[in-house]
Amino acid sequence: MKIPKLPDIAKALARLSKKEKLFFYIAAFVISLTLLDRLIISTIYFRMEAINKETKEKEASIKNTLHLLSQKNRILSESAKYAPFLSKVDFNEEQVPSLLKEIETLANNSSIYLIDIKPQGLKEVGTSKRYLVTLNCEAQMEQLIEFMYNIENSNSLFLIGKYQITPKSRESSVASCSMSIYKIIMQ
Repeated sequence: MKIPKLPDIAKALARLSKKEKLFFYIAAFVISLTLLDRLIISTIYFRMEAINKETKEKEASIKNTLHLLSQKNRILSESAKYAPFLSKVDFNEEQVPSLLKEIETLANNSSIYLIDIKPQGLKEVGTSKRYLVTLNCEAQMEQLIEFMYNIENSNSLFLIGKYQITPKSRESSVASCSMSIYKIIMQ
């Protein structure tokens, strides 16, 4: 197909009637507006929309960051509170005597008579490790409750897994207890 030259287009326009020329100019104007819209205005509009969306996302991110920064001191104080529970060194067999000594100290403070205390080994649970100690003891019920309370609230992260309390004899106020105590080591 041959592309018409400008003088040929002018000759063809000169032959058109006034009504045909009006329709031609209207059609040319509409086509020009459509091309202008598709090539320039739409491109700019979609680019502005993308920039607006990106700006809103960045604003939300900045607001979130500012909120975290405003809470920084509180977060640091909370993390400092739990820092003693996070172990930087791995738990090993050399630390078992100090663990048993700590449990014995808590038992003595609660006036508990320890019959036996046995370390049972290390077990990994998720991101933490648990060192199991089983013990058998005798004491008054109040003393047992105090001991269990002291275990659960000690500065070392202890957790009572299972326990079984039975009266020592039918008429006695002394109870026998066997329990499993976990020392939780956070990684």
